[in-house]
Amino acid sequence: MPNQREEVADDSPTDLPCLEKLNSPAGSPPTASLSSLMELENCVSNLSLAHEIVVNRDFCFKPRSPPTDSLEGRVTEVVHRAFWDSLQEQLTSDPPNYNHAVLLLQEVKTMLQSLLMPGHIRLRSQLDEVLDMELIQQEVDHGALDLHRLAAFIIGTMASLCAPVRDPEVRALQDLKDPVELLREIFRVLGLMKTDMVNFTIQSLRPHLLQQAAQYERAKFQQILDKQPASLDDTTVWLQAAVSEEVSAFAAQSDSSGSDSQGPLSATAVLNRAYMRLLHWDPQDQKYPETVLMDRARLDVLGQRLQMLVLEASVLLLTSTQCGVVVFTLQGFVGKLRQSITALLEGSHTREADLKGALLGVGEMVVQQVTEALRAQGAAVLPQENQDLLKGQITDLWKHDNPVRILTGERVQGFLRAMLQGGPAKRSPELSAPLRLVSAELAELGTAFGRIVHFNRTVFGPFYAPILRKLLFPPGEAEAEEDSR
Repeated sequence: MPNQREEVADDSPTDLPCLEKLNSPAGSPPTASLSSLMELENCVSNLSLAHEIVVNRDFCFKPRSPPTDSLEGRVTEVVHRAFWDSLQEQLTSDPPNYNHAVLLLQEVKTMLQSLLMPGHIRLRSQLDEVLDMELIQQEVDHGALDLHRLAAFIIGTMASLCAPVRDPEVRALQDLKDPVELLREIFRVLGLMKTDMVNFTIQSLRPHLLQQAAQYERAKFQQILDKQPASLDDTTVWLQAAVSEEVSAFAAQSDSSGSDSQGPLSATAVLNRAYMRLLHWDPQDQKYPETVLMDRARLDVLGQRLQMLVLEASVLLLTSTQCGVVVFTLQGFVGKLRQSITALLEGSHTREADLKGALLGVGEMVVQQVTEALRAQGAAVLPQENQDLLKGQITDLWKHDNPVRILTGERVQGFLRAMLQGGPAKRSPELSAPLRLVSAELAELGTAFGRIVHFNRTVFGPFYAPILRKLLFPPGEAEAEEDSR
């Protein structure tokens, strides 16, 4: 029943991500009719919506309301005010003019009918009986229309259909006496109830969508690919870059171990490396792989969290090196220190200048808290040169080629790769004490990242396979491979 559903989270996204549509090269003739383009757009929209419903557990629709300070918002406000002012004039004229009011009652009846469930047989019958438009028109013709009686029935019906979260708003309707204000508020609350119904339906269908999600998304993407064969071009470039990085990493590992083995690259390792690259994607690079485009916003957020964790772990590592482990064993010290670091680094990932300034503040704060902790224990504070050195080391973390930042980043990424591979805990890289302080956050990030990757591989694995086969086994090598069997 609709009135049994829970309140929808307020922080859910209101905009759906959509796949980029590849345009024809400049000067080339159109290759698709308008109907084909509309069909393609509908396919992309359905794919984006289904994906968002499945992967975002907090997904919900919100009533659309343009910003009040925007042109759309101002125009909407003027038009609505003019409409309700006109209705006010009609109802206060002598004799009253109910033409627009009757149309609004018909719209209210339609909206209430859309909220009824199949089992609401009696309520549907009452709705048809009380809001009988022919009878209402006869009452208007004879000057016997009682708007407050009809409004009382409408409010009672809304109260029986609304979600618990809407009860206060429905009860507030009973206190309104002005018919225009009452009708306006009835429409507003009915709009909220319709949105609640849609979200309730989504929540009810989610378990069924989860069972068919991969097959549905794969089929929809195949339809897009049939209409736009170039829809895997950026994906191919993405995988090609991952192959090149894996070849370089494989060669470096062979040189360090003194092995000359040149076995074939693992497609799984290449794909995992490709996914890891998404966490460090240049925001200015628009050639994002089409198969992961619907998750770009989520992956960008994870990438920002990863960058902040690397910086935080680097600060803890430098602080531990300069101060020893004495202060780190003090109760509550690490928690307070981390809280301060996170607050100062918040939002500093967008520009290097912001990050440099934030890290300068972090260095000052770290030295201050370390000094206070040492004094509280009666220990000697750090010499001034050590304090200046620690501040400088922390500030230098803004540089991408900073050795401490690089080392910490490699260890963190190794931790995430081990989680991505799904291997036992013993395969995870050994983390030093400062890095273990953020291991819980890393595990949480890795779980969220792994969930996105697993679903993406399930859906788009059949599209990746032929691309990887061509990249890892060029035509000549593939034929030689076949001949050797």
